[in-house]
Amino acid sequence: MDPLRRSFSPCSSRPSSPRTPPCEASDSVGIEAVLDQLKIKAMKMGFEFNIMVVGQSGLGKSTMVNTLFKSKVWKSSLPGLGTPMPQTLQLHSVTHVIEEKGVKLKLTVTDTPGFGDQINNDKCWDPILGYINEQYERYLQEEILITRQRHIPDTRVHCCVYFVPPTGHCLRPLDIEFLQRLCRTVNVVPVIARADSLTIEEREAFRSRIQEDLRNHCIDVYPQKCFDEDINDRILNSKIRERIPFAVVGADREHMVNGRCVLGRKTKWGIVEVENMAHCEFPLLRDLLIRSHLQDLKDITHNVHYENYRVVRLNESHLLPSGPGWVNLGPASTQQLTTPAPLKVRRRVQEDPKDEF
Repeated sequence: MDPLRRSFSPCSSRPSSPRTPPCEASDSVGIEAVLDQLKIKAMKMGFEFNIMVVGQSGLGKSTMVNTLFKSKVWKSSLPGLGTPMPQTLQLHSVTHVIEEKGVKLKLTVTDTPGFGDQINNDKCWDPILGYINEQYERYLQEEILITRQRHIPDTRVHCCVYFVPPTGHCLRPLDIEFLQRLCRTVNVVPVIARADSLTIEEREAFRSRIQEDLRNHCIDVYPQKCFDEDINDRILNSKIRERIPFAVVGADREHMVNGRCVLGRKTKWGIVEVENMAHCEFPLLRDLLIRSHLQDLKDITHNVHYENYRVVRLNESHLLPSGPGWVNLGPASTQQLTTPAPLKVRRRVQEDPKDEF
């Protein structure tokens, strides 16, 4: 072959050959635009987040929810009257759509009966566990339909904030028994309620005793160590685990402090500022639930807790009609709804390497 007629690569002065690597384009393909597409789609659909608050009456559960989302999700008092809201007598859910800078969040808050208020608290956790599993059952029944909705309504509880009374001692036997069952069913974030009733020293000693009780009784609260995906998650979640349970104070009224308007609780000694880390750890709870781990809470709910429930329910069914993968499930019994399954399924961090391309 004539060397003068040898073909040359347009991107290099060297002649092309089978061993020459392909030239790299100077302009980008535009793969980063996928992020913009996901953002636009997510902005159109909005986000869903379902939270449950559990604890004794008078610990400020409703006030804390209002403080978290800076909205009157729950009315703490009747309009125009100073009378407090009556005690919750049954499970009650309220849904609000909160919009901030064009981002819409469909928030569902489930209030629970005053946990542990009765003289006989035997199996007082059954209504709460039954409600959580009932939402899993609803999602499962929609999911197994041959012709199902494009977007299945998600009413599953993504996070349960458990309010520990500020006794200053340790967890009650009732708290331990309930948390052991609850942590296998839903993401649990314990908090020390009304932390302004404790001194700084009492608060730290109380936190240490609670952490010891959680370890001794194998209560795995959120964020769980086994779900840390990388070194960055491990570092961030380790700092969070050191501060759990958060010592929080809720307030939905504003006060003037040094010429600025702050959320806080007014006492005869002064004003406890909710968003001041020197006064309480409410900012840590807000960052965990909203700013840093909201999507992770939803992912663990779907890939772990709901998956556990789904596996147990499908294993109970022995009827497989002609349709491939079509499982005929009967209604769940009361015992199935109130007895959590052991935590076996872990989050799928990545897909099978054989499926990669």
